[in-house]
Amino acid sequence: MHFTILICTHNRVALLNKTLASINRAYRPANCHISLLVVANACTDDTHHFLNEYIRVASCNGWLPLDWVAEPTPGKSHALNCAIPLLSGSWIAFVDDDHRVDTHYLVEICNAAHMFPEATLFCGRIMPDWRGREPKWVHDNGPYRIYPLPVPRFDHGENSFHILDDGPVPGGGNLIIRREVFSRIGSFSTELGPYGHNLRGGEDIDFVLRAREKGELLVYVPEIIQYHFVDQERLSLPYLLRKSYQRSCTGMQARNDKSSGVPLYLWRKLFTYFLQCIFSLSWARTRFYLVRLAAVLGEVSGALNRKI
Repeated sequence: MHFTILICTHNRVALLNKTLASINRAYRPANCHISLLVVANACTDDTHHFLNEYIRVASCNGWLPLDWVAEPTPGKSHALNCAIPLLSGSWIAFVDDDHRVDTHYLVEICNAAHMFPEATLFCGRIMPDWRGREPKWVHDNGPYRIYPLPVPRFDHGENSFHILDDGPVPGGGNLIIRREVFSRIGSFSTELGPYGHNLRGGEDIDFVLRAREKGELLVYVPEIIQYHFVDQERLSLPYLLRKSYQRSCTGMQARNDKSSGVPLYLWRKLFTYFLQCIFSLSWARTRFYLVRLAAVLGEVSGALNRKI
C-alpha cells in the first residue's frame, strides 16, 4: 500500500513542526510506503526555509520523505486544489497543520484499507488536545454545555460504521480518500473554506456531501485519531460567537438545498434565542443562548447567500 499525507499550511511554522514531528513519531506499518506533501499557502513566515531544511536532513534522521509546493493564491481550497494533480499513492490522508496524530495513526489507516476494501473514503476521530489549562465549562455535559466546542471535535463512538446519507458529516481534518475519487468528484469549492486563519470553512464538508451524493462509500474508523491543538483564544466568548456564526454560515451554504430565502423556522429560533438571552438568570445559560443566537444568525446569512 502507498499513501500520501497532505498538509496545507499558512504561516504556522511552529505548529507545522509539531505536526510533522508527531507523524514521524508514529508507528510505521510494514509493507506500506508513506510520503508527505505540504502545500505552503501564501506563507510569509519561515515555512519555506523550514520545509527545505526538513528535506535536507530527513534521510539521516529517518523521517518520512517530503515534497512541498507553494500556492500563492490565499485560501485553503486553492491549496487543496493545487495539490490534487501532484498526489501519488492509492490513498490520500488529510492532516491539518494544527493537529498531531496518534502514535497508531499510520498503522490504523493501513488496517482500515484492508478491513474495508470497498470503501472510498474514511474518517476518524478528532479530539481536542487538552493540556489541563482549559476552563471548566469546556467539559460541561449539562443542559447549557457549549456545542460544538470551539476546538473541533469529531467523535462518534468506538465502533466502525458506514456513514449513510443521514449520518454525521466529517470535515477534512481527519479524512482519508482514494486518489481516484478526485477524478469522479472534482475539486474543492473556492467559494467556501478559510482564507488565512479566519473562521470560514465548509469546503471539506461540501466535498464529502458531493462524494456521498455520487455513491462514494464513507466509513467511520474510530482508531484513526488526530488531536487538535487548543488555542486559548478559542476559549473566549468573542471567539465562540465568531466561530459559531461562521461555522453555521458556511454549513448552510454547503447544503444541497435549492430553496431560496430564509426558512420560517430560522426566524422562530432567532426570536426564541434572543428572548432567552434577555431573560436568562445565570451566566452559563446566557453564554449558551448567545452562542446559539450567533449560530442562527450564521444560518440566516448562509441561507441568504446560498448557492442556487
